[in-house]
Amino acid sequence: MGMSVTISAATDADAEQILKLQYLCYQSEAQLYGDYSIEPLTQSLDSVRTELTAGTVLVARLGDEVVASVRGTVDADGTAWIGKLIVHPRMQRHGLGGRLLSAIESAFAGTAKRFQLFSGHRSEHNLRLYRKHGYAQVSTRQVDERLTLVTLAKEIDASALAASA
Repeated sequence: MGMSVTISAATDADAEQILKLQYLCYQSEAQLYGDYSIEPLTQSLDSVRTELTAGTVLVARLGDEVVASVRGTVDADGTAWIGKLIVHPRMQRHGLGGRLLSAIESAFAGTAKRFQLFSGHRSEHNLRLYRKHGYAQVSTRQVDERLTLVTLAKEIDASALAASA
């Protein structure tokens, strides 16, 4: 035991572990919505590798094992889009998701004006986590009869950023 979880930038060598973890973590989401064809379950290894180079991907490690991950990009308007926040089921409910969310926000602190993410309407644990970290619902979009996506946003407090610089 005694090992602590560390958070760092993902490397290409992490791609396979991230994909396997993603597949494990999204099983519960697929079950919740009755849809096993969701993108996180069908994404290819090459696509994960592309995301590693196109945006910011962080991983949490316990020793050599990737036990959590999150991805994000910043668009031209300064919105940091955060996605695929995943935590291994045995590591959930210990604050790791919140630590990763804070870490990706910090990674974008110099370039983003706001943060946005989305979750399914039935994913109450995820929605609760995001609200706890200052995100508020800004829109919903019904995808089909089973799924409504809830978009949440968080504005960056410019005075707090200036004070921390």
